[in-house]
Amino acid sequence: MHTFKKISLFCLVTACSALGVERRPNIVFLMSDDQDLSSMGCYGNLEVKTPNLDKLAHDGMRFDKHYTTTAICMASRATVMTGKYEFKSGTNFDHGDMLVSTWKKSYPMLLKDAGYFTGFAGKFGFDLKETPEGKTIGMPEDDFDVWGGGPKQTSYATRVNKSMVKYAKEYPHSTVSYGAFGRDFIEQASKQDKPFCLSISFKAPHHPTAPDPQFDDVYKGKAFTKPANYGRENGLHFSEQSRAGRQYERFHSWKYSTDYDTVMGTYYQQVYAIDVACGMIREALDTYKLAGNTIVIYTSDNGFLCGSHGYGSKVLPYEEATRVPLIIFDPRSENSGKGLSSGALTCNIDFAPTILGLAGIERLADMDGRSLMSLYEDPEGKIHDSIALVNVWGPKAAHALGVVTKDHKYIYWSYAGGDYEVTEELYDLKNDSQEMKNVLSENIEVTEKMRKLYDGYVKQWREEAVPYNNYEPYGTVFDRSIPWEKKKGLHVKSKWK
Repeated sequence: MHTFKKISLFCLVTACSALGVERRPNIVFLMSDDQDLSSMGCYGNLEVKTPNLDKLAHDGMRFDKHYTTTAICMASRATVMTGKYEFKSGTNFDHGDMLVSTWKKSYPMLLKDAGYFTGFAGKFGFDLKETPEGKTIGMPEDDFDVWGGGPKQTSYATRVNKSMVKYAKEYPHSTVSYGAFGRDFIEQASKQDKPFCLSISFKAPHHPTAPDPQFDDVYKGKAFTKPANYGRENGLHFSEQSRAGRQYERFHSWKYSTDYDTVMGTYYQQVYAIDVACGMIREALDTYKLAGNTIVIYTSDNGFLCGSHGYGSKVLPYEEATRVPLIIFDPRSENSGKGLSSGALTCNIDFAPTILGLAGIERLADMDGRSLMSLYEDPEGKIHDSIALVNVWGPKAAHALGVVTKDHKYIYWSYAGGDYEVTEELYDLKNDSQEMKNVLSENIEVTEKMRKLYDGYVKQWREEAVPYNNYEPYGTVFDRSIPWEKKKGLHVKSKWK
């Protein structure tokens, strides 16, 4: 190790030690996969059962305007770990793996360097490389004190997940096995002389659907109310580009159009299992007398369209795919136990700065996010005026860049090849949260304001995108001032359907 690195690490550990081990909180970060905002009782759906998550929301704080900046798992998980937009983490399907140099600045690595006892279980979501041209070296399992993670999508069968095999007999379904992992990690952490950070990424409720059969009776025979924007007739105003790709055809192939109650019953059953696992983890915190100094964060990597506007899956920068649950519980705060909520604009670039801040570690200068904890103390406050929404995955036509504020969303569809035309969409989220009407031509003042915000993100993309994994060309692709003829051939060709 170079001398300056030794000095930096010494200073970091010394600064954290000065806080006192007893004052540095433990952190539990829990993340589901493909979870729609309306799948929890605390978000207003009285037809579902999520008692443990609802209690977590009551004990802590619910965030009502929380977004994922890229609505697909690999990129979203890289963003969570690094606090950076996708074009700065350089990580997604069709583009490439994360560089080791980027991973070293992730929240798990920085916490471990600062003396935290760390654990990870579940779907890790991406691999590492030393260089963009180098070979994939896999997941960083040796960088955690306790490892229960798995590659790619992992499996709902616990026995298939190599690092979780010891749980397979008692917990054959992976969702609840992660609750058991969390319980055992907390017991082990209680014997350490250092604070801990536990990160668990559930596979559920990701497809292919395989709900835990022990919960088959929870929604058996139940019918569910469809959202007001359900069905193809409520998506006719969306861009033609949004219909390119699997998220459009899955309205039919995944049977939202023909068997909605069964599909959603299965989906909610998978979320119910997550709820059970979360309850196991909180119970363990109580058992080992760690609950009073442990912050719990719950969220999802992205949302799910679930038939809204006649679409399935995710990816697109619309509300159901990008707006996701977020609950934080800080037992040390006077605001806890009041069932409070925040309507501030937040997103997944905020997790790394939040977790680092809780551990007494300064946010890195190149992180795009901000700590969420100022909102915990002041739910009426704000940390963002706007957020970028990115999709550079899948069919070229479906690549889009958008910007969302607390009240509006603007989406720019740049692809104009074949029969497509450049398309803009503007939604008044304050009065139309279900995005039922494109109001681009109705409010020129707002349209121009949102275009300027959008242009600012394009400028940031050009200036800060990583110089590898084919992110640089999108600074041109998304530029509104550059005609289509000069953009041909710049899109990354998808290998996915």
